[in-house]
Amino acid sequence: MDDTLMRHEAPLTAEEWARLDELVVQVARKMLVGRRFLPLCGPLGAGVQTVALDTYAWSKGCIHYEGAGPCTHEACAADCEPVSLTGRRHLALPLLHKDFSLSWRDIATARQSGIPLDLFPAGGAAAAVAVAEDELIFYGSETHGLPGLLTAAGQKVSLADWGKPEAAFKNVAAAREVLLKGGFYGPYALVLSTDLYATVQRIMPNTGRLEVQFLGDLATAGVFQAPVLSPRTGLLLSVGPENVDLVVAQDLITAYLGPDHMNHLFRVLESLVLRVKQPGAICLLKVQEG
Repeated sequence: MDDTLMRHEAPLTAEEWARLDELVVQVARKMLVGRRFLPLCGPLGAGVQTVALDTYAWSKGCIHYEGAGPCTHEACAADCEPVSLTGRRHLALPLLHKDFSLSWRDIATARQSGIPLDLFPAGGAAAAVAVAEDELIFYGSETHGLPGLLTAAGQKVSLADWGKPEAAFKNVAAAREVLLKGGFYGPYALVLSTDLYATVQRIMPNTGRLEVQFLGDLATAGVFQAPVLSPRTGLLLSVGPENVDLVVAQDLITAYLGPDHMNHLFRVLESLVLRVKQPGAICLLKVQEG
């Protein structure tokens, strides 16, 4: 992989590469939201460019006494059909990346003075890629035909006025009920825009507990704020790889692109795609238009 990324050609020492890699991971880890609750598949390797997304037909389980083979009784024959593949399409795994430059003079200064090389540009590039990743996870890409959690959501509940006491809890409980009725039993993750998340940082009347703590009782997989979400937007998701996962080909890493007018150009990159297998496992909380 280092040969492909040309890291050995960069004018950095092994210690500087280690510091740079640590910085990139630390910055991304602080910012990324989707990875905190989505199951991960991979890393599969940088050469993986597509992944299959299958759809299945299934019905209720059946009951009979023979213990083998489908039920022949007319009342339950339909329920005893096997779970079967009904469609398959392939999702392309895009590259997310951001370039940065290190000055040749700064590198020379670090060598002559012994002062550690300032790697701030790498952190800035990592932050940009982290934002791009969450935007892809939540909104997908219409241009590239890729799904996002919000665009693929199979369930919708109108957002109530969370300014009223207990409104947020009742609203999320209603979304949870919708998922339960659809056969999605959790655990649930709740993701909120920053304004909604700030709203629930208040004491529930006569309880001594924050409202967000009560929401955590409903969403045991966690309550998260996502800065990439537009205001007054949230979603409740039944977490599990049978419903949705994040397929990673190449995890976050830095490549060397080569000299650029005596300076040195690098690229922070990754390759991944969201795979929504059961849209009904996602319930969107948003003000209904019209």
